[in-house]
Amino acid sequence: MSDQPSAILKTTGLVVGYKKELRETPLFEPLNLQLHAGELVCFMGSNGIGKTTLIKTLAGIQKPLQGEIQCLETGALVLTDRITSALLTVRDLVTYGRYPFLNWNLSLSKKDEELIEFAIQKVRLENLAHKRLAELSDGQLQMAMIAKALAQDTHLLLLDEPTAHLDLNNRVEIMNLLRDLARIHAKTILVATHELDLALQTADTIWLATPDQKIITGIPEDLVLNGSFDEVFQFKGFDLKTGRMMHTPYRNISIRLEGSGYEYLWTKNALERNGYEINKKGIIRVWIQDAKYFLDNEVFETLHALLKALNSKNHQPL
Repeated sequence: MSDQPSAILKTTGLVVGYKKELRETPLFEPLNLQLHAGELVCFMGSNGIGKTTLIKTLAGIQKPLQGEIQCLETGALVLTDRITSALLTVRDLVTYGRYPFLNWNLSLSKKDEELIEFAIQKVRLENLAHKRLAELSDGQLQMAMIAKALAQDTHLLLLDEPTAHLDLNNRVEIMNLLRDLARIHAKTILVATHELDLALQTADTIWLATPDQKIITGIPEDLVLNGSFDEVFQFKGFDLKTGRMMHTPYRNISIRLEGSGYEYLWTKNALERNGYEINKKGIIRVWIQDAKYFLDNEVFETLHALLKALNSKNHQPL
């Protein structure tokens, strides 16, 4: 985007992969990528394509095969590796984020203490700060790891699958936190993730790894509309442009559905899921009014009751 600030991180001809003896195995074509201040970038692609390897290479943990990485800021890295020191408390873990910056006697300064408190508060772990890591849920532990990275007070955050194995509520919370850090605190964030639905709603930019060893970049909406996501993930029975599963109208009955808002959308979903076709010229009229569902001269309080009545009229079980 032309109005973006200068890049915090920039790669030139970067080749990442593995080297065994004299044999090199590159995972992508030479990469020319950029990360900008205040930007949340989601790095996506099929499993095993090399997302973790690129994250580790950008973080300096793994050497590139070729090319350059120019980084104006030091970065903090959050991996999915399990923590073995389960007796540590949350505060202990977050405090370790300050250790690289301490003087020779390892004493915390007032600034260190303030950064630790900021990190704990930002991820809303105040009530858990005294808890041992072994007592935390997976979601709480992941938030603690992010707090540790925040305590380092870097402008660049690199995260590898921070929402892996978490439930929906925790996944949403973490992605909202990352978006907040980018928007409000001008953090530059790159997160490797497989959470397509959340990435489409939170990311400023997508890095999309393709099967032919390229990484294409763009805003989420462009990559949806130009078919890039469909090409990479090859969705089966899912229409990404509408965000819906594709249902087959197996009942061969069309319904003229009238209504508005989220009630209309969920009624449409229920009818299509049960094999009905929604058509403006449908032979059966169903309408929604005042959170109630109408069919002929009958009124129903729930969608389940409406479906039972429809299926009864057409002699088909729910």
